[in-house]
Amino acid sequence: MAGIYVHIPFCKKACHYCDFHFSTSLKLKNELLESLKTEIHLQSDFGKNRTIETVYFGGGTPSILNADELNSIIETLKIHFEFSNDVEYTIECNPDDLSRNFLESIYENPFNRLSIGIQSFFDEDLKNMNRAHTSDQAHESIKLSKEIGFENITADLIFGSHSTTNAMWKKNLEILIQSEIPHISIYGLTVEPKTALDHFIKSGKLEPLDDKKYLDQFEITQKLLEKNDYIQYELSNYAKNNKVSKHNSSYWSGKEYLGLGPSSHSFYSGKRFWNISSNTKYIEAILKGSIPSQFEILTEIEKFNEYLLTSLRTIDGCQKNKIELFSKKLQDHILFALKDPLKKGEIIVKDDSFRIPRAKRIFTDRITQGLFYVD
Repeated sequence: MAGIYVHIPFCKKACHYCDFHFSTSLKLKNELLESLKTEIHLQSDFGKNRTIETVYFGGGTPSILNADELNSIIETLKIHFEFSNDVEYTIECNPDDLSRNFLESIYENPFNRLSIGIQSFFDEDLKNMNRAHTSDQAHESIKLSKEIGFENITADLIFGSHSTTNAMWKKNLEILIQSEIPHISIYGLTVEPKTALDHFIKSGKLEPLDDKKYLDQFEITQKLLEKNDYIQYELSNYAKNNKVSKHNSSYWSGKEYLGLGPSSHSFYSGKRFWNISSNTKYIEAILKGSIPSQFEILTEIEKFNEYLLTSLRTIDGCQKNKIELFSKKLQDHILFALKDPLKKGEIIVKDDSFRIPRAKRIFTDRITQGLFYVD
């Protein structure tokens, strides 16, 4: 079983915190979509002996496309790949794109999962992030999505921003809980190099982010969502009623996936691939019949460290039987490296796996990096 990720590199506006590959110009949209369908043809060998169980449209802003454009891509995928009977089709959407007409046109055609980039229900936050939508549009997008019939909905929220108080953050979560959204992804605001946010902080226009607020709002999230029967099945993701993301879970469990479009990443046959992060160069290469990508073959140490990185983010943790598949050198290393975090309670042992307990999950990255094998 495998997944497919489709990157749509267009947005209406540039969010101040975002460092993903995208363009605010739609000038090359038609050429890029045709190139994307050509790449699907060029990547058809991926479909040999693999059944596709998830398709994820990300970006960028996939909802900037219309239903016909989206369906054209999906129909091309179906020509070249074999799909399971219960494929999870996810599309990332911005609230300002979710009109009744758009939602009706994509409802189970074939999309059965919406990922709505709410980020905040407060206009002050949205303005500071340079989001394209308003608070009213955020509320309306959820209301319309449920009215149309979408049940499998996830919403993104960002905590730790300059304007988001603890009370505002709690209210953001309460709105989603009361709206009965079954899956919530929460992301702490980070300062990525060369973004507008990075420039504002370096130039003194904004203060550095508040670490205490970050910690406080992460803890508020854990307590409030768990109180309302959401399971923190991955560091940034909470679900109830078994509405976990099948696609994203495949990343954390090491399943193979194919990335399509500029800047997309793939993982299969023990290799990591990544496409060029340029719309123009991507189109030019595809027109010549080649995929503009690079790849690397992961060493055993890289596979080991990557397994630690992904597994310790999840509720299931790092499985002992999977550690035993690595060389004795790496098995000896992890047993030694675990001594200190086990003593400090940063790692616990449960059901033959090493896990980071709830109270320490905010420190997942630091704890995991301390376990890496460094040659």
